[in-house]
Amino acid sequence: MIIKRFIPCFCLVLLVVACNSFGAPNKPSNLISKKNMVNILIDARLLGSATYFNKQKMQARGVELDKYVFEKYGIDSLQFALSNAYYAYHIKEYEEIYTSITDSLEKLKAVLKEQKLKEEEEKKITDSINALKPKDSLDIVIKKDTLTDVFLKKKIKREQKGLISPVSDMNLQSEKLNVQ
Repeated sequence: MIIKRFIPCFCLVLLVVACNSFGAPNKPSNLISKKNMVNILIDARLLGSATYFNKQKMQARGVELDKYVFEKYGIDSLQFALSNAYYAYHIKEYEEIYTSITDSLEKLKAVLKEQKLKEEEEKKITDSINALKPKDSLDIVIKKDTLTDVFLKKKIKREQKGLISPVSDMNLQSEKLNVQ
């Protein structure tokens, strides 16, 4: 009975001691600054959210998505992993980084939304200006003539279909020709 209680307690103590011995990760000698970490994570997020079609376009132009961010900021994956582990352990700094990322992405979203609204407004203005431009009267006459020709041709085709001579008349005509 005592052994049954002793084994779980012993395992728990052993687990606590083992986890305590790891401690905080050492500060890497080539730690990425918070500002650069924010920019790296923003770019990684934007690349990750690109649609399949856009990823295909980037790959067709020779952009390797896995390496692009690392090459852009002159870092390697080990430096990023060590810096990320360091910031993840120091939670307050990591929260600051992610707050900056969230704020930056929200601002970018607002700017893009505003730009889209401007483009739509410009398109409406351009469309309304084009609608107000005077039309060339000769173009209108030509279009009317073209439409009239099309309708007349259709009408003639319909009338021709109605004037098919009966087969019996054709037989009689061919017999008359053979007799003569």
